Amino acid sequence: MALPGSLRRQPANRGLVSHCTHHHIVVFLLTFFSYSLLHASRKTFSNVKVSISSQWTPSCLNSTAPELRPYELWNSSHLFPNAEEATLFLGTLDTIFLFSYAVGLFVSGIVGDRLNLRWVLSFGMCSSALVVFFFGTLTEWLHFYNKWFYCCLWVVNGLLQSTGWPCVVAVMGNWFGKAGRGFVFGLWSACASVGNILGAFLASCVLKYGYEYAFLVTASVQFAGGVIVFFGLLTSPKEVGLPELGADEDDSVEEDANRPLMGNDDADDDDRNYSIQATDTDNQPKAIGFFQACCLPGVVLYSLAYACLKLVNYSFFFWLPFYLSNNFGWKEAEADQLSIWYDVGGIIGGTIQGLISDVLQKRAPVLAISLLFAVGSLFGYSRSPNSKPINAVIMAITGFFIGGPSNMISSAISADLGRQDLVKGSSEALATVTGIVDGTGSIGAAVGQYLVSLIQENLGWMWVFYFFILMTSSTVLFISPLIVREIKLLLHERHLRMLAE
Repeated sequence: MALPGSLRRQPANRGLVSHCTHHHIVVFLLTFFSYSLLHASRKTFSNVKVSISSQWTPSCLNSTAPELRPYELWNSSHLFPNAEEATLFLGTLDTIFLFSYAVGLFVSGIVGDRLNLRWVLSFGMCSSALVVFFFGTLTEWLHFYNKWFYCCLWVVNGLLQSTGWPCVVAVMGNWFGKAGRGFVFGLWSACASVGNILGAFLASCVLKYGYEYAFLVTASVQFAGGVIVFFGLLTSPKEVGLPELGADEDDSVEEDANRPLMGNDDADDDDRNYSIQATDTDNQPKAIGFFQACCLPGVVLYSLAYACLKLVNYSFFFWLPFYLSNNFGWKEAEADQLSIWYDVGGIIGGTIQGLISDVLQKRAPVLAISLLFAVGSLFGYSRSPNSKPINAVIMAITGFFIGGPSNMISSAISADLGRQDLVKGSSEALATVTGIVDGTGSIGAAVGQYLVSLIQENLGWMWVFYFFILMTSSTVLFISPLIVREIKLLLHERHLRMLAE
């Protein structure tokens, strides 16, 4: 008994290996490190919060502040009367950045689908590097301290950094089809975690000279990366004469290998006539609109789920070094280095869970199982003892179960959503859909950063972790319709295979 095409499972990496060229490798590496550098500059700010707080508040209220400091120098940088208000302002800056980043994502996705992705990405990287230099280095060198100036710079930085993720996901989606996408994107989405590790490493190396040098180093490296991207990145295979995804699919195996996971397996072939864009009448399809992208199946549910999950993931990103230093009394540089283990867990989690989702050809059930374990790991980490090895192990486990699903939604699932049947595999929807998913996630993360600082100040760190558990559970709740649907499909496929045997 022959199985339907949608049920004939192919090896996850078969299509990937047969189509991989040196151009694919170059694109993988350039997009990987371009976003890593963007994240490294963001991570610098979270890694030097203790130093910035001591600079902005009176020396007598900061145990980390230098003992010898001329009164005139302290008075020129006096922004807050105590460390608590300085911490609250740092949380406000995180919120400002993420709100502007979220707004920018909705716009950048649309712009990326209409302009050259390489130009947009390079412009965002170089311009953001200059803003980071002004914020952290130039103001300190000139001894210029102003709250409103910091806020304005961070708004601009959020808008500029938002050009990164929609562009790199769209470029990757242009080069890599569904075959092995979970594994490839799971491995590639480690770029954010690698950027966090790189930022923590660079900051800890030069922090002893002053926090301004941490900003200087990461901004310089990011600017150089933007120049390399401008001259070296290929945004699609057609730029070097290679066929685009789907163009050379002459048999059902290749057709099935490039069908997005988000496609409706129960739909009739006639349903494909209801397409948002008709590629048979125009060789260069036009980009779909914002509201059309929102109406694509799964986009709204995954966007809302990612809003809850990114809130948790970015809270670890922004506050973990501060939490380790504040709660356990560890040195800032040691806290920076220890926080790397959360990202290590996220790298491993995203790769393994992406590979499993390729084998199952379903994403939602893998996400659900991981997030259920994440609830337990969050509860365990909230009770971690004052021991660096034990803290690092539990932190890595937490990163595995939180960072992994976060990477999968923001990369592989976003690519699936932007290449489903309703857009007929057009790359012109990829950046827009990615911007919607990541933009909604960033709104949730923006609200979360202010809530974290508020909860911590009034209730303590334990209630912050209870808040994380609530948000992780909400993530599962939002994707529950997709979980039920995909589990039913898995059971139906298993039943058909049993009949075929």
